[in-house]
Amino acid sequence: MTTALDLTAVKARQQVTWASGDYGAVAALIHPIAELLVTAADLSAGARVLDVATGTGNAAIAAARCGCVVTGVDYVPELLARGQVRAEAERLPVTFVTGDAERLAYVDGAFDAVLSVVGVMFAPNQERAAAELVRVCRAGGTVALASWTPQGFIGELFRTVGRHVPPPAGLRPPVQWGDEGRVRELLGGSVGDLRAVSREFVFRFGTPEEFALFFRANYGPTLKAFEALPEERRAELHADLVQLARTHNRATDGTVRIPAEYLEVVAERTA
Repeated sequence: MTTALDLTAVKARQQVTWASGDYGAVAALIHPIAELLVTAADLSAGARVLDVATGTGNAAIAAARCGCVVTGVDYVPELLARGQVRAEAERLPVTFVTGDAERLAYVDGAFDAVLSVVGVMFAPNQERAAAELVRVCRAGGTVALASWTPQGFIGELFRTVGRHVPPPAGLRPPVQWGDEGRVRELLGGSVGDLRAVSREFVFRFGTPEEFALFFRANYGPTLKAFEALPEERRAELHADLVQLARTHNRATDGTVRIPAEYLEVVAERTA
């Protein structure tokens, strides 16, 4: 007999995971992804914008720079507090709200554009999260997403970690959002003129060991994987992360330069 996956319990564990470590340090590295997505979305000044699973506010802040009226929503208060500090430092009026990507507290069509940068992809119930994205976007508005791909570096990172600490059985991999066919399936007939572009973000570190230590200390999923392992097995995971960096390294000057593929999607909400 197959036991149904408890998505509520999964989400509760996710909240703890993303609050651990220092995701803000990771977000600071990948901020250019948000800037490129906002440029691709071609937002207008004054547009009402919602950044779903905003984290520390990368896409929200990028949209605020365009003169948009921006709200960032996330279920981890610690990340929102970091985003608030960032927005205030740049004197950008962003509203940060605690909320669930699968149950957005807004009426239908409340926003001109709905964004998410490697955020909504981690919602346990992918279908429900996708439905919420399009529900709160007005007809003719824009849904814009950036998601790590299954075949890219981060997809391989998740598989590497998963060999040591397997994810819950039955949970769809978050990187499915980085597959164009799956995104079209998730957004369905609610969007038209969907444009998907494969892009690369490049992680740069001094050494493969520096990469492994950075992700172990700062990236919640990796940190929690180490904590879940007995002490004698943590060295194995660390060694695998170092080897992963070496395998994907494209630098020729003794440093580390790792291209990480992601899928950029911009779609129009249909009536």
